[in-house]
Amino acid sequence: MLKVAVVGVNHIGRIHCRCYKEHPDSELVAICDLNQVLADSVAAQFGVKAYYDLDTMLETEKLDIVSVATGGFENGSHHREPVMKSIAAGKDVLVEKPISNSLEEARQMVRFAKEKGIRLACNLNHRFTPAAKKAKQWMANGDIGQPLFVNMKLTIGNPNETSPWIHLRALHPHSLDVMRYFAGEVRRVQAFLTKAPGRTVWSTASINLEFASGAVGHLLGSYDMFGIHPIEACEVAGDQGRFVLDNVYESLTYYPHRQEDLRVYRNSIMGGMRGFDDTFRLRLDAFIQEVKEGVPPDRIAASGEDALAVQEIIEAAIRSHLANGAVVPIS
Repeated sequence: MLKVAVVGVNHIGRIHCRCYKEHPDSELVAICDLNQVLADSVAAQFGVKAYYDLDTMLETEKLDIVSVATGGFENGSHHREPVMKSIAAGKDVLVEKPISNSLEEARQMVRFAKEKGIRLACNLNHRFTPAAKKAKQWMANGDIGQPLFVNMKLTIGNPNETSPWIHLRALHPHSLDVMRYFAGEVRRVQAFLTKAPGRTVWSTASINLEFASGAVGHLLGSYDMFGIHPIEACEVAGDQGRFVLDNVYESLTYYPHRQEDLRVYRNSIMGGMRGFDDTFRLRLDAFIQEVKEGVPPDRIAASGEDALAVQEIIEAAIRSHLANGAVVPIS
């Protein structure tokens, strides 16, 4: 039984707590938050000990995993300190996305975890759905053939106006990770950004990608889609066929070339995913199993290095936009 603590217990942190509490291979033993009232309330809800100081918790509790679900500016500025302290204490760490809103801080975390031989994972949860795994299996079976292009869309309604780059840095680690999951490393980036009426931030983006494999891709993202319509779609096409993954996990359709029959994989109402929060459950389960099985740090899924890679793409997109849509290599 792996002993787990969660640092930062606002909405996302409480989802982490619930997933660990319900998992048969983990025991939630403590939570930590600077807000003592919140910490006490969440600790009482889950029947665990509350801490208001991370150092004290790390010294007191015998932990296997620390989940860092803090937020901060652009949803990532408060991650570095708890991640670095947890790594220094020898704990495996799962950090919320974005790994950081600062490339240098993200690089420090990844480098430090590698130096210490610690598993550092990120909550890039969209790749862990059964439909995404099935699509990856189809690719491994050769159903797509040589990948040629990837089209990705992730659009939600978010009125956040705290930073010109909040939309890119806070949301698109998800979409870009899904694109890398299917198509591999990105070599070059080109971005065009716009603002919806009344907005001060770059709230809608069109981003072109060139993959190291030679495949090309496009991401359409927006914080301006307020409603209940599907938020995400991913299309991957190759010289043998293509698939479309709809709305994170709802359905997956394979379109073979030169054939009329389609292959459809749907989320079942009988034991399938119950809702979006299940993406957290599946992602945390994958990390728990990797820690339990002793998977080497450089072999874990959605690792700190993966999280850093998508932040590199995002920063390249920002540089491209500032250069009037110039094509920018990944640094």
